[in-house]
Amino acid sequence: MEMTFFFSDRLVLLFDFWSVHSPTGLVLSVLVILLLSVLYEVVKMGKARVLQRALLAVPPSLNQDTLLGPNEGDGGGGGDSEDSCVQEHEVVQGRWFRYHVGQTLLHVVQVVVGYTLMLAVMSYNAWIFLGVVAGSAIGYFVVYPLLWGGNGAVTSHPIQ
Repeated sequence: MEMTFFFSDRLVLLFDFWSVHSPTGLVLSVLVILLLSVLYEVVKMGKARVLQRALLAVPPSLNQDTLLGPNEGDGGGGGDSEDSCVQEHEVVQGRWFRYHVGQTLLHVVQVVVGYTLMLAVMSYNAWIFLGVVAGSAIGYFVVYPLLWGGNGAVTSHPIQ
């Protein structure tokens, strides 16, 4: 096995069944790897969008204690205002939890795709490496503007 970058149209990529023996197979493999790199950038942007929506959905007056759960041992009878506060808290906590689950799932996808790309680069085939680099550049160029707004208008920075 080569331990330096090489240009060749013969390689085994990731699995034994992904064996490339021709220039056509190499072009198709590079295209698949390029698309995986674009997917990686899309998932990265998706995580940022979910975070942006989560920050907009949770009122800024809430702190971490409010999101984690109601304080136990609080006495007092606030009556109706306390009930509406508890209901509002449950709605906010549920919304925050859904966004957290969404970000977690996107993170898992990002890790799997990222390690797959890393292992593909570790084949030391220069064409595969260039496919990863080109896919990352294309994905970032195409997807990053979507982070700023659906219609192309700059709203505010997603992470402040």
